[in-house]
Amino acid sequence: MPTHGNGNFSGLSLQMYVLVGFEGGLETQALLFAVFLTLYMATVLGNLTMIVVITVDTHLHSPMYFFLKNLSFLDLCYSSVITPKSLANFFSQTKAITFTGCATQFFFFSLLATTETFLLATMAYDHFMAICSPLHYPVIVCPSVCSRLVLGAYCGGCLNSILQTSLTFRLPFCSSNRIDHFFCDVPPLLQIACTNTAINKLVMFSICGLIIVGTTLFVLISYGYITVTILRMHSGAGRHKVFSTCGSHMIAVSLFYGTVFVMYAQPGAVESMQQGKVVSIFYTLVIPMLNPLIYSLWNKDVKKALKRLGWKLVAT
Repeated sequence: MPTHGNGNFSGLSLQMYVLVGFEGGLETQALLFAVFLTLYMATVLGNLTMIVVITVDTHLHSPMYFFLKNLSFLDLCYSSVITPKSLANFFSQTKAITFTGCATQFFFFSLLATTETFLLATMAYDHFMAICSPLHYPVIVCPSVCSRLVLGAYCGGCLNSILQTSLTFRLPFCSSNRIDHFFCDVPPLLQIACTNTAINKLVMFSICGLIIVGTTLFVLISYGYITVTILRMHSGAGRHKVFSTCGSHMIAVSLFYGTVFVMYAQPGAVESMQQGKVVSIFYTLVIPMLNPLIYSLWNKDVKKALKRLGWKLVAT
């Protein structure tokens, strides 16, 4: 644990931090609890359903749905890293979290969120290969390549998480033990550090900006080629199918990349924590809940698979 420079805190405060969360009385906390619980239950149900449907339905055993299943797994996990503790804190008097618990929560959140950023770019590459090089697609995007691409996304997420966690939690947090957020994240942690955090801010903005801008450019280039290919298609039905498949992915990418950029890759993000709390709700709860809906409502194959699974459950 970092050394606390002024030694003013008691032994308890050296080991415990307070997640301030949201302001308001008991009614406000109850309302927020209901909202968080509803969003989290929808997230768990939606993503588990996607994972089960893609796993059991052989019609969906293709690279595109392999990546989609991994996306659902990531959404489920990184929402679960944060939400249960947040729900418990709404009616907690102390709202305490240990130093180890805070570091662990941040590490896994950073790992999973960064991995999702890379995975969304990987899904764009999969769409690009399937539409622009359909003859080479089965050979290039084979199961072993899919597994390596997903593993690469996790490795990239792990490297960023290790760097961000080590840089953040080596700081001396001696100015306060109150974290102005509903989970442990870099911006509110930098606010309570009693040392110069310019390097930490620079690293956060640089790495997050590089990841987000880099993957965004990759996605845009991929969809630029896809758009040209679609415009050359003579079949209206083919165009519609491609647009529906790619449209759902572009919505998911825009929502996730947009909110993450606002939170981590713009100057002033560390200082504006009230805005940060609202934005954080979107990428920790709302977007993981919306992704299964986006992909199922826009995808005929998924809807057919859901119907087949429903018939099997009724028949049993």
